[in-house]
Amino acid sequence: MDFKALMAAQIAKSKPPTAKPNQQKSTPPTPTASTTSKYVRRADLEAAREAAYAAEQAQIQAEREERAAKKRKLEDEEAERNAAREEKKRRFAEESRVRREQEEREEERKRRKRLGLPDLPDPAELKALEYGDGAPAEGEDIDDEDLRNHLRDTGEPASLFDETHNARLKRYRTLTTKSLAPKLSNGPIPTTLEPVPEKDMLIPAPPLPTKDSPTEHTFLYRQLASYFTLLLSEWQHALSQRSAEVKSSSTGKAAQNAYLMVLQDLTPLFRHFERQTLVSDLLEPICAIVRSAQHRRYVEANDGYLTLSIGKAAWPIGVTMVGIHERSAREKLHESSSGKQAHIMTDEVTRKFLQSIKRCISFAQTRWPPDDLGQLMG
Repeated sequence: MDFKALMAAQIAKSKPPTAKPNQQKSTPPTPTASTTSKYVRRADLEAAREAAYAAEQAQIQAEREERAAKKRKLEDEEAERNAAREEKKRRFAEESRVRREQEEREEERKRRKRLGLPDLPDPAELKALEYGDGAPAEGEDIDDEDLRNHLRDTGEPASLFDETHNARLKRYRTLTTKSLAPKLSNGPIPTTLEPVPEKDMLIPAPPLPTKDSPTEHTFLYRQLASYFTLLLSEWQHALSQRSAEVKSSSTGKAAQNAYLMVLQDLTPLFRHFERQTLVSDLLEPICAIVRSAQHRRYVEANDGYLTLSIGKAAWPIGVTMVGIHERSAREKLHESSSGKQAHIMTDEVTRKFLQSIKRCISFAQTRWPPDDLGQLMG
């Protein structure tokens, strides 16, 4: 077979078969909806993207709400547990208080029974006495209309909500009792002692009045309180007269703080004056110091302060015990006879008001200087 024949055979094989004339031509297939198009519209892509985004956001929101619901549930459970715990603590505290009050009442009843005292009243009766439910008020009874008028005169409401006559009367008694309370003075240190005129403040010479004569004894305490009130008032006035520059300086602030400290430390002494409980070992030396200051003998007042604060007892100096034998006059180190004990060493309150008395005397010699300069303290 030659080359030409081989090429013709190969060409014939590569050609598609031709339809026969008697065969009908086949119609091409009709395109359907499932046929994939080569091109996609942009609107369809945007709609698909928005739908996917909306589905994703809805899923995220659902998860967020689920987590918030779980968190709220946990918080509600924790709050319920805390409330139950607090209620349990409150109930236990109330039960403990009731049990403690019952035990205290039982102990008080046993003590009263042992001492032969009357038994304690019932708690219901005490509550009735507190709120005035049928409990008689102390003192004479007052007509209800007059009682209302008295309450109006005192500036109080004539009647409170659901208030009985006994409760109203008790309220009026309480108000009148408060009005009868002793009034405090307007000095730097308020006190219930009535001040005396300046011409009557001079402390008498010894012997001082004792408790056997209560009128003179009370007047002595009034003299002491009035003198210190006068001195502190003058001190306060002197501090207020300073210029603003002096007040704002460090020295001015230190002087003001010293004055405030004296007020604080002298308050217990004024309470002793009010109750008349100052011991004679302190009352007599303080009266001597004040008397010397009133006569402007400040050196003598300083000596009295030193004797009162330091005392005259022997102080242990050097070696007091070197062997089995005591030194001579060792027993004098612990003597506490009259005039030898150092009162400044007894307690802190006494030490403070004695030092404040010394500061008051130091101010007094600047406010009322002596005629003799030799009477000025160093």
